[in-house]
Amino acid sequence: MRGYLKGILALVSLGSLVSGGWLMAQNAPVKNVVLVHGAFADGSSWSKVIPLLQAKGLHVTSVGTPLTSFADDLAATKRAIAAEDGPVILVGHSYGGVVITEAGNDPKVAGLVYVAAFAPDANQNITEISKPFPPPPGLSKVKPLTDGFILLTPEGIETAFAQDLTKEEKALLVAVQPQTAGAIFEAKPSAAAWHSKPSWFIVASKDNMIAPEQEKSMAKQIGAITFVLPSSHVAMLSHPKEVANVIEDAAAGKK
Repeated sequence: MRGYLKGILALVSLGSLVSGGWLMAQNAPVKNVVLVHGAFADGSSWSKVIPLLQAKGLHVTSVGTPLTSFADDLAATKRAIAAEDGPVILVGHSYGGVVITEAGNDPKVAGLVYVAAFAPDANQNITEISKPFPPPPGLSKVKPLTDGFILLTPEGIETAFAQDLTKEEKALLVAVQPQTAGAIFEAKPSAAAWHSKPSWFIVASKDNMIAPEQEKSMAKQIGAITFVLPSSHVAMLSHPKEVANVIEDAAAGKK
């Protein structure tokens, strides 16, 4: 009987580890990738990365977060995670890093990938963690709308957001840019998943929306495996192969 009870306890313990995603992350590749875009962008910002990941046999979901509030964006991301049939690698760009920092606490999330993204700790917002660093040029290119929403001006997209893309690609980003609630920049995660989940971080060394020094500092703070790309803020559009490779490494659990 004692041996039987030990066996039951071992199974319970094993089940707990599996439900937390950690055992899966360590011993088996993850097949599901959930992508979260940032402010001033929509799900199409991952359009170059998605087919590269799919070609590797990964199941990819690009979350269309509404950018109406942090709560709405978090809820949309959680729904996407819940819809997956197994463990997930959660990827966030820019403000999307705040979203995955909170959503990544879901037991199905096996790892986090930050792409030129904010990686706050619990109870920290973007404004607070950015104070020690020089303000990037893109901050002066924001246009206020009504009801607390904002847009990045066409000049902002062309010179600060995506300066290394083609003229046609920049025009498309201007055309599809959603309205962004200014309040999301004050959002504070209640818990930071990077404390307990493995993390990867892509630093964009030519970023004009987040100071590259800040990206490097955040990557170090969270203990992420770090890659530096000579990219604008939209690394997934200017360097899709490299970004896809990092996500593939995360899915495979490579460190």
